[in-house]
Amino acid sequence: MKTIAKVLIANRGEIAVRIIRTCREMGIQTVAVYSEADRTAYHVRMADEAYYLGPPPASESYLQQERLIDIARRAEAQAIHPGYGFLAENPQFAEKVRDAGLIFIGPPPEAMRIMGDKTAARETMQKAGVPIVPGSPAPLANADEALNVARAIGFPVLLKATAGGGGKGMRMVASESEIASAFRSASSEAQSAFGDGRVYIEKYVQGPRHIEFQVLADEHGNVVHLCERECSIQRRHQKIIEESPSPLMTPELREQMGEAAVKAAQACGYVNAGTIEFLVDQDRHFYFLEMNTRLQVEHPVTEMVVGMDLVRLQLEVAMGKPLPFSQDQVHLQGHAIECRVYAEDPRNHFLPSIGTVEFLQNPDGPGVRVDSGVTSGDEISLYYDPMIAKLIVHGENRSQAIERMIRALKEYRVLGVKTTIPFCIWVMQHERYRTGEFDTHFVPNEYLPKLDELDSDLNADERIAAAVALAHSMENGQGLVPLDQARETDHRSTSAWRIRGWKQLKRV
Repeated sequence: MKTIAKVLIANRGEIAVRIIRTCREMGIQTVAVYSEADRTAYHVRMADEAYYLGPPPASESYLQQERLIDIARRAEAQAIHPGYGFLAENPQFAEKVRDAGLIFIGPPPEAMRIMGDKTAARETMQKAGVPIVPGSPAPLANADEALNVARAIGFPVLLKATAGGGGKGMRMVASESEIASAFRSASSEAQSAFGDGRVYIEKYVQGPRHIEFQVLADEHGNVVHLCERECSIQRRHQKIIEESPSPLMTPELREQMGEAAVKAAQACGYVNAGTIEFLVDQDRHFYFLEMNTRLQVEHPVTEMVVGMDLVRLQLEVAMGKPLPFSQDQVHLQGHAIECRVYAEDPRNHFLPSIGTVEFLQNPDGPGVRVDSGVTSGDEISLYYDPMIAKLIVHGENRSQAIERMIRALKEYRVLGVKTTIPFCIWVMQHERYRTGEFDTHFVPNEYLPKLDELDSDLNADERIAAAVALAHSMENGQGLVPLDQARETDHRSTSAWRIRGWKQLKRV
């Protein structure tokens, strides 16, 4: 059995804070790292120790593998937790950590290599008997080969980056005439994003649901799944709202997909926490999409419905402990929903909103959890992902969880940047979401085409925004704040307090 008394967290933001909290509960000391842009960040202030990495660009700070390992040694940490993003799915980094005599809190590099290469992963899944979407068995040599494969499996098809993720290097192709240009643009984007321009092709699944299964595996051969998460509400192929259990799921389908997820993890020799992602078509046929060889952003919804701490389990597995439960001891309790609160403008196609968070007030109350790496006064930098927080709610059933999420979203207060909060409220109130009748095209089909007519619904109540800004500024001795300087997040207040404009504000 290995001992972990101190962990270096090779990450930033909310996931670093999340890991620090579990480490504190376990009596494990934490080491934070930071770039120049993060010198005063929340995760730096929370950790037991903090070390400077370098300039703001990730390539000069959070992606500096040797520097991270050197800091871990100097801090006398026994392990490195990569969080998600940055180096979390980099097998070379995992290997270097292991070679340095440190514990990598994640899967073996060999498993990461198999599942990180999308075509190798498809081949491994096919051999393991896990259903895959029809497509090319290997990366495509050129556009002509892509055309031949597309003709064989039938249009529409998807071109996808072999080393990709997050929707980068992905193009939907509806006809033969689009193949050549789509191949060039997908390959170019993949090369820019991942340093690997290889692409492959898959049959395009019509009206799909994106459903993933959380898996856990230990060093003793035990592999379990913790049921599913519904991740179909996406913008730019990136998730923004997740929930568990999925409204699509039946007990029979859950059993089939759970068994397939366990087979997938076993097939690549997986250890620690990971996620098997599936596409489910309109007839409830499911297909392997990819494996995320790390902790997922949306892991809290699983924690809420199964009553487990996934970061604690990651640490225990990394120490060599066996999983403390078996598959038949995993039970779903109620319903959980997560909304990602990004500093983005939902009225402007979710473009990032860079600036200072002048004031932040999190919601709370029964069944509400906020995982955040940002506090009042923090900067939303152009160098990193613009996530402010994850808002998670838990209810006895899906209906209660939805109403609780609406309440919590309307309590949220963010001044200084635009956020996705008004969009999330809009989704929670949409009939198709409430009935569970949606797919991965919900945002492009329901939201974006109606953006102009929805603008009035999404606009902030500026009078309430100004009132909140005024109260905050007066509390801090800053005097009055003009209406046009109030930058509250865009949502409608449910408060009985009403302000009728700037003239009345001046009399407060």
